[in-house]
Amino acid sequence: MRIIPAIDLKEGKCVRLYKGDFDKTTEYSNDPVEVGRRFSLLDVQDLHIVDLDGARSGEQKNRSIVRAISAETGLDVQLGGGLRDRRSVEDWLNSGVSRCVIGSMAIKDVPTVTEWLREFGPDQLVLALDVKVSEDGAPMLTTHGWTEDAGVSLWECIESYADAGIRHVLCTDVSRDGAMAGPNTELYVEILERYPDLQLQASGGVRNIGDLQQLRSKGVPAAISGKALLDGAITTTEVASFRRSA
Repeated sequence: MRIIPAIDLKEGKCVRLYKGDFDKTTEYSNDPVEVGRRFSLLDVQDLHIVDLDGARSGEQKNRSIVRAISAETGLDVQLGGGLRDRRSVEDWLNSGVSRCVIGSMAIKDVPTVTEWLREFGPDQLVLALDVKVSEDGAPMLTTHGWTEDAGVSLWECIESYADAGIRHVLCTDVSRDGAMAGPNTELYVEILERYPDLQLQASGGVRNIGDLQQLRSKGVPAAISGKALLDGAITTTEVASFRRSA
């Protein structure tokens, strides 16, 4: 299983939100490039970057930081947050980003994103499907930086791409994100049972190396970790040992 460190950008800083709430922000560094360099010393090959300003407004304001991180870390960067038109996707893929993460557009405009999948290829796009689990247990999607309910279930959205060659899906349980509450393993297992060919990226709630070991034991291909790595709850030594035991 791949461990993918995460950097969330807001107003030029590396931050973490609590359960997706923009009013509950913890600032970790005013030098996100240095955070990227630190992550590049881990035994990983990928880096997940979210432009939170872009996710909320649709206008990316952290472009220079993303480019610097991508250039200086040597990691395969996947970028999300405000990618809502074809030109933005093409520009980033031509600027050294390995994969573009499509969130709100993947839910709101399936025909357009289907065209992008066919044009750019399924390995260069990741569909970010962020969920809030309803009282009856249904994973319901949110959009626009987790601020709006989409009125569509996770299952309905994935099914809408059944013929589009969808490969990479990043699923975040918003209630777990930044809360150090443990990942929603049951949800990820159900996703893989329904769609075993997906290269699923599990996100939200990872507390420690034990959580990553549990996800790996369930066959999850990749997991994103932000807060646990930033706080040192998962150490460089633990990441290296985890990778060696794969």
